Parts: sequence; structure tokens; C-alpha cells
Amino acid sequence: MAQDAPPEADGAEPFGTGTAADGAGTAEGLAGAGRQGAGSLLDFLNVAAVVVDASGRIVFWSPQATVTFGYTAAEALGQYAARLLLSEEHRQLAAELFAGVMATGQSWAGVFPVRHRDGVTRQVEFRNVRLLDDLGDVYALGMAVDQATLHEVESRLALSEQLVSQAPVGFALLDTDLRYRLVNPALERINGVPAAEHIGRRPRDIHPYDGVETVEWALRHVLTTGTPLVDQYILGRTRADPDHDHAWSVSYYRIHGPGGRVIGVASSVVDVTERHLAASEAERARRRLALIADASARIGTTLGVEQTARELAEVAVPDLADLTAVDVLNDVLSWRTSTRDPNGPEVFRALAVASAFPTDITAAADPVGEVAAYGPDRLITQCVRTGQPVLVAHCDAQDLRRIARDAKAADTLARAGAHSYLAVPLIARDEILGAFDLLRIRNPHPFDADDVLLARELAARAAVAIDNARWHQNVRTAAETLQRSLLPPATPQRPGLRIASLYQPAQAANEVGGDWYDVIPLADDRTALVIGDVMGNGIDAAAAMGQLCTAARAYAALDLPPEEILHHLDRLTHGLEHYIATCLYATYDPATGQCRIANAGHLPPVLTRPGHPPELLHLPTGAPLGVGGVAFSTTTVPLDPGDQLLLYTDGLVETRGDPIDERLALLLGTLGKATPHLDATCARLVDAMRRPDDPDDVALLLVEARGPDS
Repeated sequence: MAQDAPPEADGAEPFGTGTAADGAGTAEGLAGAGRQGAGSLLDFLNVAAVVVDASGRIVFWSPQATVTFGYTAAEALGQYAARLLLSEEHRQLAAELFAGVMATGQSWAGVFPVRHRDGVTRQVEFRNVRLLDDLGDVYALGMAVDQATLHEVESRLALSEQLVSQAPVGFALLDTDLRYRLVNPALERINGVPAAEHIGRRPRDIHPYDGVETVEWALRHVLTTGTPLVDQYILGRTRADPDHDHAWSVSYYRIHGPGGRVIGVASSVVDVTERHLAASEAERARRRLALIADASARIGTTLGVEQTARELAEVAVPDLADLTAVDVLNDVLSWRTSTRDPNGPEVFRALAVASAFPTDITAAADPVGEVAAYGPDRLITQCVRTGQPVLVAHCDAQDLRRIARDAKAADTLARAGAHSYLAVPLIARDEILGAFDLLRIRNPHPFDADDVLLARELAARAAVAIDNARWHQNVRTAAETLQRSLLPPATPQRPGLRIASLYQPAQAANEVGGDWYDVIPLADDRTALVIGDVMGNGIDAAAAMGQLCTAARAYAALDLPPEEILHHLDRLTHGLEHYIATCLYATYDPATGQCRIANAGHLPPVLTRPGHPPELLHLPTGAPLGVGGVAFSTTTVPLDPGDQLLLYTDGLVETRGDPIDERLALLLGTLGKATPHLDATCARLVDAMRRPDDPDDVALLLVEARGPDS
């Protein structure tokens, strides 16, 4: 071997580390340089290092060699490697390989059987290289890995490589700075960016869509806490398809090395756009069914045309539209039949407007209750003339001018962002009643074919309810007209009496009943006072009431006593199929101050004397007219000057939820506060006793005795 040279020869530093000034070989310069934490791949492979001299003796023995071969350094150093580690049948081959490496300097790599200290022969992967020191001495370095361990690592790496590269799922590995370290082909396709352009860049540098900051926050959260995020939904666009939204299911989880060292965070991305669209469509279908169910409960709750139209307009916002309007052909409401000019306008009456949010754009629609004429070029006119929906998925300025009532309204809609329009006809019993108009403003999606089907379903339900309501109103108007025509046109003034009367029909949603009153002049300045109520409602009840009213006047002309008149009316009513009626008939003679009253099942009149509280007159009730076979009796009641007598029908006091005794008590209390003016007293009674939703009509007849000379 060559002699050792002094350390200071040729000005070199010991160990060839260079000067201290450059820090390359100092402890400070090496601190942390290339440091691999516990759990690196080399640690997992347990790479053993063994150095033998030219004679084959072991001169260096690493701790990993102890693990691989089983011998400690004390047991191995100085021993011939072939004798220590090889079986006799393998030594010759080893000697030849060793000689080749030492002679040529070419390395050798391969598998060789090695005898472990426990006597078991194991296959070990070797890489042998020749070493030369500064003295010219030659050594051989053998790096060895247990073949089973190496194959395990190779299998894992191969499997991981195949899984990552061939998987249809996008996969990425980001380091602790959230920079891409690995991207598989699937993620390349999803992002539309080559893998090489990912490496070293963060997600914000790759993805143009909004919300990438949230993605990085989630990645950093997983990296910090170690808690994975699994199956999180992200909606957005990538460079692969910048014009369409996609949905992805992403999962993030932290990655550790074999010793627990944090390597970074892994991300898996699955394009679930089809599943998202299917779920969205299912949700839309569910909302449509819910809207139809809601409409079934909300539309047609009354027999009022305006209320039904308002219910239709309101049920469609905000789920179907942002702005809705219901317009009915004016001829339909007025029951006029006219020949339509195909080149002329259609006249509509606006019945309802509804908005999904507070806004002044409702002013762009026709004011409720007003009539407007629209020419054949207008979309709503085309809708009612063809009986088909009109869909404008994407509205431009010209479209809005054919939708709004005027140019100013069109500008208002344009500024508000109206972008999609739909009109569907209101059709009931093969008759086109009008149109249901819908606009989308804040809802970004245009109307589509499914929306047309839903709008037609709502319109069909509402059209039947509107048609029923207008038929009801028509019949009700006819009945009310008939009924009012049979009542006294003006309250007559009779000798010895001051008289006031009032008739109020039921609300529009209910049919009028058969309430009536009459004041009939008799001989000798006497007066007959009649009030009655035919049980039932509608035009048939009004017709029955007309017959009774006419008959009462005819019998009164015969100057019959009250009980006999009721007897004749009872026989007449008995002949009217399905009808009975209550009636109170009274005659007043100013000469005697006597009032003779007979009752046929009617509510008792109220007598008010000056200085005394009002009281109910206790009369024989009698049976209603039409029952038959029941006798009636007459009661005489004195009426002094100033005394007031109130006759009324049950619509004034009867309600569905209050006991009749309480209502009669309220009537007496209200009368106790009466004014000197009889008409004002009648109006006050109705205001105090009636409710807006009372289903029955009411008739009042209030008289005050004034003495024989007045």
C-alpha cells in the first residue's frame, strides 16, 4: 500500500473540505443540507453497505448490514466476506465476480444467495463497485438490499404508478407549500392543462374559476389538521371546457412517509356532472310536484275571479318566475260574444300581478283592474289567438317591446334584467279566457320545455277555477238583480211611521240568498210590514222569494189578518219544491197605535222604547212557511210615539262560530247606542254585526211610531 501523505500536503484541508470561508465543509454549511428525515425510502429499504479490501476481508460494516445479514460489526469486521456470508458452493462464483470488479473497475449488479447468521440462505440484491483511496489502495463496496423487501417496494411503486396513471379519477399530489408535485393524465384532461405545466404551481395558477381560494383553504386545512375532506362538491369551469359548468366530487387527504413524515396533500377529483345534472333534474321535478300540490291547495279557494287570478299569480313566484301577470279577455268577463278581427287588437283586463321580490318593475305590467288593447303583433295576443304557449327563451329589446305595455315599460324591464318570457293560455271548457304571463329577471335560467308544461298545468287548474268563478258571478248577478227588482225601489213613508230599510247581499264568493222585505200600504192609513228569508241561495231562491213577495202583496190587498196571510203563504210555499221560508208579517194602525204581528219561524223583532233598553219581543214562533199543517197566531203590541221596531233576517245575527244568544245580546247592545237617524242606525247595525266573510245576505226594516197626526 502507498505511504500516507501528510494532511497538509499541497495545501489541502483535511478530508478535502476546502476553506472554512466557503462553508462547504463546515458543520454549519452542512447542517440540514439534503437532510432526509426518519422514514425515508432508504430507511425503508434498509440499504446495507459493506466494504472489503483487495484480499476480501471486511473493513467497513454499516448498521444496516447487521439488519440484513444478522452479524454485528464486531463479528464481521476482519472476516473474509466469502467465508462469513456465502455457502461453500457459491464461493467460487463470488470470487470470480469479485476479481472482475477489482480488475476492471466495472460494477456488477445482481442477485446472490447469502447465508444469514441464523443459517437461512436469502436472496440479496447487490451492487458492487470498486473504490480507490488517495493512497492508491483498492477496495470493493457492496450495497445490498434484501430481495423480498426490494420486490415489495417495487410492487408497491408499480401498483401506485399504474393506479395513478391509468385511473379515470383525477389525481394530484401537492407538497407542503401546496405546489403540484404529481398530476395524472385524468387530471390533465379535467383541467385542460398539461401535467408539466402543473408542476411547481399552485391551484390558483391553474384554475381560472371563482372559488379556487376556498379550494386552497381546504387543502391547507387538511394539511394542517390531518383530517381528510371526502366527497366535497365543487361547481365551476376549467380550461378543458370553459363554456360549460361542471360538477366535481373532490377528496383531500394528507400523505405521510413510512416514518410519519408529512409529504403533502393528495387530491382526487371525479367529474360527477352527469350525476349532478340528474340530481338537479330530480330536484326540479320534486319542486314542480310540490308547486303543483301547492297550487292545488291555493288556487280556487273562493268563487271570486280576481282572487283566483291573484292566487295563480302568487303561487308561481319565486319558484317558476320572478314576475307574473294574469290577463283575461274583457269579453269573457262581460259575457259578450263578438266577432274577432284577425288584424285588430284584443282587449284584456288585468286581474293580478305578482313579484318574487319588492320592486317597481310591476309598474311595467298593466295596473290591476284596467283594460288594455294589444295588437296582433303582441305576444299575449298571439297566445290567446292560437291557444298555444309563447316561449321566448332569451329576450332582446325588440321582444320586450312586444311584451311590455309600452316603450317606457319595456325599458324598465330591460334595466331590471328581464331575459326570458313565457305566456300560456287560460283555457276552460274549450274556451280561451285569457293568458298567464311569466318573466324571469333574477333567476338566471331561461324558460324551457319543462317550464312550459308546468305553467300550462298551473294555468289549466286556474282557468277552470276562474271559469267557475265567472259563472258563479254571472248567476249571482242575475239573482241579485232579480232580488233587488222585487224589493221596494225606495223606502216609502207611511202615515204615523218613519221607515228605514237596508239590504246587503253576501260577499261575491257566495250566492245571494232569498232575503226580502216589503212595506205595503193598507186601507185607513194602515201599513203592512213584511220581512222574510227563503232558505237556500242562488237564482232559484230569488225566484221563490219573488213569488212569496208577490203573493204577500196580493193577500195584503184582501185586508186579511196577519195569521191568515201566513196561512195562505204557507200553502203556497208548500207547493214550491224543496223550499221553506221564515216570515214575519205585521200591520200597524196609527189611529190606535196598535201593531199586530204574526210569526212563521222568524227571528223575534226588537222593540226599543224611549228611556228603556231594547228588548226582544216574545212572540209565538210558529213554523216556517212550507212545513204545512201548523196554525199561526197574532200578537198585538202597542207602539207609542218614539217607539222603534226592528225587523231583520238571520244574516244579521247568525254566524258559524258564535252562540245565537251572544249575537242577539250584541244586537241589543248595539241598538242601545242608536242614533236619531234611522238610516244611520241601520248602517251602524250592519257595520257592527257583519263580517267581511259572512256567507249570507241580510235585510233590515226599522220603523218608528210618530202618532196618528204625523
